Amino acid sequence: MKDELRYIGEKIQNNKEIIAESVLLNLDSTLNKELRILSLPKEQLSKFNARLVSNIGAILFAEDNRDEVEKSFLSWGSWAGKAATEMNISLTATLQYVSSFRSVIWDIFTVELEERHFAAITMLDVSKIIDPMLEVVSFEIGRQFEAHNKKMVSIAYSALEELSVPVVPIYEGLAVIPIVGEIDTHRAKLIMETALTQGNTLELDHLVLDVSGVLMIDTMVANQIVQIVQSLHVSGIKTIITGIRPEIAQTMVSLGLDFKSITTISNLKSALHQLGYGQLDTSKKS
Repeated sequence: MKDELRYIGEKIQNNKEIIAESVLLNLDSTLNKELRILSLPKEQLSKFNARLVSNIGAILFAEDNRDEVEKSFLSWGSWAGKAATEMNISLTATLQYVSSFRSVIWDIFTVELEERHFAAITMLDVSKIIDPMLEVVSFEIGRQFEAHNKKMVSIAYSALEELSVPVVPIYEGLAVIPIVGEIDTHRAKLIMETALTQGNTLELDHLVLDVSGVLMIDTMVANQIVQIVQSLHVSGIKTIITGIRPEIAQTMVSLGLDFKSITTISNLKSALHQLGYGQLDTSKKS
């Protein structure tokens, strides 16, 4: 049995370039287009395919170096997964591509194996050895796609977070942070970090925190706002809260929330006027 497996394995390795080329030639037009074969130099792609074919042959008679050969499958899958994500190729097409190696190998060797009268058990053993390795490749490709997707989600979420806490400079030393939506512990921390960072970068004296777009302010949210104001005060930035709607103000009073230590003004326009911005210079009137 070992001799037969070695014969098949060496035969695969000796014909790796032919098999690698056949993989490309046997792709259907839809899969070929999806994989964007022409986006990679054909010589480079054929060489890459030949590496996997060589690994498939080697695993059939690997004994002392089996771990090393198995690592080669992982390495190939890792490269393929990264390349596919970089070229925006779908996971389905990439896995179909890997599966095509199995089909081409069987097609090429079916006639020869029949002529040599290999026992059916030999063919079964070959399948039992090759299939798990191709599954390892597919698993590693899937892992690379998952890592890529997590990275993209993280980038998108970070960008969304930045947009959720915009710091809008109004005048020198003055900026506004309009808050829209719910404020939870995580977002409150983000607001605080952004306010402190941008407050220092923009050298702010005053910061207006407009909460007219916040639908609900409960005890937790109120406490978070107080902490933000206190942190800004320590850094030398005076904070004004604007946009607390009447119904929310009533709820805050009923909850016993104390905002006496915080400057609150009904709206942004009034806050700017109180700070001396946006007022008419009456001294120039005749």
